[in-house]
Amino acid sequence: MFITPLKREITLINKTKEAGALSPMQISSLYKAGPFWENALKTIEKEFSQKGIENFRNSELNLEFFVPTYGPPGNGFTKKEISSVVENTLQFSQKQKAYVENSFNGLNHASADYGTFFSSNFKHDPLNLLSFSESSIGNPVEHFTFDKRTYSRSSLNYLLGLTFLQHSVPDFIPRKVLEIGGGFGTLGEILSKCKIPDLQYVDLDLPPMFLIASQYSKSVFRDNDIFELSKPLNNKIEIETLSKLNFLPNWAIEKLDGKIDLFVNFISFQEMEPEIVKNYALHIQRLNPDFLLLRNLREGKQRANGDNLGVKTPIKGEDYLGFFYKYKVRELNVSPFGYKTVDGFNSELMLLEKK
Repeated sequence: MFITPLKREITLINKTKEAGALSPMQISSLYKAGPFWENALKTIEKEFSQKGIENFRNSELNLEFFVPTYGPPGNGFTKKEISSVVENTLQFSQKQKAYVENSFNGLNHASADYGTFFSSNFKHDPLNLLSFSESSIGNPVEHFTFDKRTYSRSSLNYLLGLTFLQHSVPDFIPRKVLEIGGGFGTLGEILSKCKIPDLQYVDLDLPPMFLIASQYSKSVFRDNDIFELSKPLNNKIEIETLSKLNFLPNWAIEKLDGKIDLFVNFISFQEMEPEIVKNYALHIQRLNPDFLLLRNLREGKQRANGDNLGVKTPIKGEDYLGFFYKYKVRELNVSPFGYKTVDGFNSELMLLEKK
């Protein structure tokens, strides 16, 4: 059934209001957006409601916040700046022009990440990661094809992280997976398409982000075995009874009951304040995961300064060991599975196991 933009806007806004319908006395400040996300969420909600899922992966605002890219704006350049550089390559050979263009459009970086991913799983791939090919729903501004399969920076980030997990714990198959801050739903798409047996994936996020991830997943999998919670509830949520893919507001973590195999957080704890992550950590440990797979900046996010986005108090790599006090480091990695930025920051993968 075709949904008009007006009806679509009303639907998402109403669901977002329902998800946050608890009074301020009931929803703790620990589940509200911090400085990094506070202003962006309303604009993201309005834009997605008006434009829908068809083009959300080429929106300038979304590219800045939850649709990562190798090329602009992820590489720090605007399209206009890149055009001005390319214009100055007229005297270059075709090979030189291609190198410059592929450096700026992200192809060279994506090729390197794919090469690491493929070569690392070629002989041993228990999670069947090499079978994955990403959906083009959302009209991504950046999509790369390697060996007849398609990838974005989001999917390659996760695939490299899961490869790191496979190498560190070779025979571990995570069936019950919890993620906080899952973006537009990439990890759920990967785990589902790789046919993880008896999969139960739960994504907890701020409204409207978990609703966007839910809508994306419903578009990819045609509503098959997907659960979305957008209303307050009093009862516990038994993990054992959930669907294959589940999308819940972040405050629902207090209602989750049972055991999980793996907890995942990629590049979103770094955008939160320490007291928020500390609260999440208490509930995550209550769910007794075998492993925690984190990827965040070792040095912490930059501090908010005037118009510059940032956090009040950066969380550094060693801080996670204090938050997750029942766990210890099994392995750390920046290269080749994480990423070192050109300005010297380390996007570090951290695998924690029980003490």
